Amino acid sequence: MSEPTGKYSITMPRDIAEAAKARSGPSGLSAYVAAAVARQIERDNLNEIIQVAEAEHGPISDEEIQSVRDQLHHARDQQQAQGGADAA
Repeated sequence: MSEPTGKYSITMPRDIAEAAKARSGPSGLSAYVAAAVARQIERDNLNEIIQVAEAEHGPISDEEIQSVRDQLHHARDQQQAQGGADAA
């Protein structure tokens, strides 16, 4: 069962509203806007977690960020290679 909904009135620039309406597809503008707001809330929550972690442990260096990116790319490459081997 889906969450209860409420009706809200928002104001936004016309060009943004029209672009969102054009991209909303069959689910409609309300669903499109709700998904966009949900993503923004997730980003805000992640930024808060980062701020707390950096306050406790200090800022993350560019080298640390690149190291994690490299690890993620390597893991993704391994998954894709295994997926190809499993399909054979």
